Amino acid sequence: MKLSTIFGIIFLSMCSLIQAQVQYTGVNLAGADFGTDDLPGTYNTHYTYPTHAEVDYFIGKGMNIFRLPFMWERLQNDQNGPLNTEELARIKDFVNYVTSKQAKVILDPHNGARYYGEIIGIDGDNGALPLAAFEDFWTKLASQFKNNNNVIFGLMNEPHEMPSELWLDDANAAISAIRATGAQNLILVPGNAYTGAHSWNDNWYGTPNGEVMQNIIDPGNNYAFEAHQYLDSDSSGTSPNCVSATIGSTRLQEFTNWLRQHNERGFLGEFAGGRNANCYSALGDMLDFIDANDDVWLGWSYWAAGPWWGEDIFTLEPKADGTDRPQMAILLEHISSAQDADHDGITDAHDNCTLVANADQEDSDGDGYGNYCDADLDNNGLVSFNDLDIFRSYFGTSNPDADFDGSGSVSFGDLDIFRSLFGLPPGPAGRL
Repeated sequence: MKLSTIFGIIFLSMCSLIQAQVQYTGVNLAGADFGTDDLPGTYNTHYTYPTHAEVDYFIGKGMNIFRLPFMWERLQNDQNGPLNTEELARIKDFVNYVTSKQAKVILDPHNGARYYGEIIGIDGDNGALPLAAFEDFWTKLASQFKNNNNVIFGLMNEPHEMPSELWLDDANAAISAIRATGAQNLILVPGNAYTGAHSWNDNWYGTPNGEVMQNIIDPGNNYAFEAHQYLDSDSSGTSPNCVSATIGSTRLQEFTNWLRQHNERGFLGEFAGGRNANCYSALGDMLDFIDANDDVWLGWSYWAAGPWWGEDIFTLEPKADGTDRPQMAILLEHISSAQDADHDGITDAHDNCTLVANADQEDSDGDGYGNYCDADLDNNGLVSFNDLDIFRSYFGTSNPDADFDGSGSVSFGDLDIFRSLFGLPPGPAGRL
């Protein structure tokens, strides 16, 4: 067996130990969706936005996705009107900060498929909401963020009390409008009836989501279905009590089967459990199930955190003294990106060398791999004899790309590092 093959096998086995169970693990940061009795309302009186400090806290826990609920009426005060510049600036500030940390943002108009109380797509007199207004909203919003692939477009929070076929038409029209802007961002598509995973194939609300949502059309073919699932008796998320320790996996099973049967992807946009042992077990069971079915699940975002929750039964917002809420311990078991495999103080999700300690994160060639794990000097994706020739030419100089150990000169210490990396691709790096 070739030396490069042996190293390659070792590399892949090490990667499998640190790979996250699912791609996205995070939290809803609420506040901009508060004060729905006062629309548009006054900023910092009726509603607010999450802070950079909150983002830093959850990034530090290894989370890599943030769902941002906000109200359509605040961002676009009138049908087909311009986006409100102050509100857009608040959203952009949040997006820019989160994505600068290599994390994702889900933009979530938290409106239940309504605008000032009117259901999307119903024409008529006195305040009707034509489908064209929803298309206009998403055309304008997508145009603002289409060049940032770390932004995910959540079409709408929890459509409900409407025909499933109407919501299908609404969703397809919005998707078409988004793609017409040139945006290739991931789109999350909810179903009807509060997009409950447990009721995906039920008909108490009309035609089941499992039937209707097969007809979603995305010209960009980059979408996933967003489901929500709570653990209390009626799946409403209004009680601190959970039905059983295994209710999470039970309620996700049929939706998961549907995803696999139709070759689709899913994302759990909202879930939560109260502060008691039964709910802690139920949360763990639910996330165990998602991890075990990561061929169809992209990830999850817990409901919720944010600056105005106070002592809500589900809040993940840290206490005033900075200590974690008890639910965080359960979530951390399912965020492998919170690990620090090389113990250098940089979590794996943000470490440019996840298997070699390099607290300084030096990356002289700017390719996303730290110098300490990047001997690929010709940048062809593999450390080879050509890289050895380049290394020889730098030996004894201060070339930063070949100074793997950061000593200031290319020396025998760097040669030892080169030997350990020979036959391997650069990395691995959590940022890539």
